[in-house]
Amino acid sequence: MQVIELKQPFDFSARDLPSSQVLAIGDFDGVHLGHQEVIERALKRAKQLKLPASIMTFHPHPREVLGTDKYRQILTPLPDKLKLFSEMGIEYTYLVSFDKEFSSLSPEEFVTEMLFKLKIESVIVGFDFTFGRNGSGTADSLATLSAGQFAVEVVRPYCFDGSKVSSTLIRECLQDGRLAEANALLGRSYAIGGIIVEGEGRGRTIGYPTANVELALPYVVPVNGVYAVRVRLGNQTLGGVMNIGVKPTFTGEGIRTLEVHLFDFTDSIYGESIHIQFVDPLRAEQKFNSVNELIAQIAADADEARTLLGGKVNE
Repeated sequence: MQVIELKQPFDFSARDLPSSQVLAIGDFDGVHLGHQEVIERALKRAKQLKLPASIMTFHPHPREVLGTDKYRQILTPLPDKLKLFSEMGIEYTYLVSFDKEFSSLSPEEFVTEMLFKLKIESVIVGFDFTFGRNGSGTADSLATLSAGQFAVEVVRPYCFDGSKVSSTLIRECLQDGRLAEANALLGRSYAIGGIIVEGEGRGRTIGYPTANVELALPYVVPVNGVYAVRVRLGNQTLGGVMNIGVKPTFTGEGIRTLEVHLFDFTDSIYGESIHIQFVDPLRAEQKFNSVNELIAQIAADADEARTLLGGKVNE
C-alpha cells in the first residue's frame, strides 16, 4: 500500500497518482465493523470497475485539533490503522494533515481543491460523514457538490445486536469491562502495542516473571483487571496473562502498570516491541491477604487463560 501525505497548500503536480480510483473517506478510529463496511464497499466497487481502492483519512484526529473530543486516547493509532488498511487490500491511503488551516476549508473548497484533483470515480462515506468548516458538509451535500464528476455512495449505520457500532461505544465497552462486546464490535480482538521496560522484578521472585509494558502510542487501555492475551513478540506468537492496575497486594495505591506473564517463555526481552491482543477477561484486579494467596490465584488465572487461548485461533 502506498501512503501519500497531503498538507496545505495541496500540490498534486508531482504526485504519481492513479488516473482514476474509488475512495473511502473517514477517520476510521478502531477500523470497526461499521468502518469495515465502508471500506469493503469501496473495495467491491473498485474490483467491479477494475480500479484501485483508496482511503482518505486524517491525522491527527479532527476532534483532537478542534478540542471537541473528551477522549485523548485512541483505539487504533496511525501505524495500526495503516496496517489494517493494507491487510484489507487498500492500494493507496491519502493521509491528510488535519490542522486549523485545513479545518477552515469550506465544503466547496474541500471538494474542488482535493477531491476533484484526485481523479475519483466514486466516493464511499458513512452516513454520519461531515466535512468542511464546522462540519457543515454532509454525506448528502457531497453528492450535490460532486457536480457529477464522481459518484457518491452513503453507507447506512451498521448495527450489531441492536446497537449502532461506533468508536465511542467501543471505548465505553473497554473502560466498563465489556471486552467481549468491544471485540465483537471490532470484529477482532482489541490490541495495544508497546515496549518492554524494566520493572520491580517482583513477579520473578514469586515464580511468575512478567514483562512490563510501556505504551508506544496513546491507546485506550481496558479497565483494570486480569486478561487472557495473545502476544506477538518478534516472529513469535505466545499466550499469556496480563494484569492492568496498581498491584494492590503490594502497593495499595500507585501508578497504573501493564504487566504480562508469557507462558513457557524465559528470554530477556527488555527494549523489544510487543503487540498484545485482549482475548478474554479473567477477573477484576483485587487485593489478597497474603502473597501465597496471590500466587495461588495467578496459577488459577494461568490455567484458565491456557484453556481459553487453546480454543482461539491466532487473530
